[in-house]
Formats: sequence, C-alpha cells, structure tokens
Amino acid sequence: MNKVKKVPQRKCIACQDRDSKKELIRIVKNKDGEIFLDPTGRANGRGAYICKSLECLKKAINNKALNRAFKMEVPTEVYEKLLMELEEYDK
Repeated sequence: MNKVKKVPQRKCIACQDRDSKKELIRIVKNKDGEIFLDPTGRANGRGAYICKSLECLKKAINNKALNRAFKMEVPTEVYEKLLMELEEYDK
C-alpha cells in the first residue's frame, strides 16, 4: 500500500491563493522583532507566506497584510528591504 505524502499548503497573505509551501516565500518576524525573507523556510519566529512575485509583495504592502500577520506596525524600511530581497531572490 503506497502512502501519498501530504504536501503542506500555505496561503499567500496578499492574493489569498493557496499553494505548496515550496512555491511560496516565507517572511519571518523573530523574537527580536526583526522581519526578513526566509528562503529556507526554517528560521525561528512567526511566519507569513507570500507568492514569489513583486506584485503580491506590493499588494501586501498596500493592504498592510504584514501588519495583520505579525500583529504590529511594520516600518516602511522593512517593506523596502523586503522588496530589494525579493528582487535579488528572483534573479
């Protein structure tokens, strides 16, 4: 009897699309309050997932999805840093 391995599903905080964990990028807020992209998906802290597209990140910024996900006011510099990191990751 073959067991089918269940693929972990996550939801993009911007567009609400569900996808496998590997297809989305994790954004983490650690206990020091730092917010950063987590390409490994294993960093300690509270995670929120987003599609690998700049449009989704911009949408998340506009509708303050990260503020809701992390239950805090996310500074503009953090958003700018995430945009730069995602552009680098995309290359």
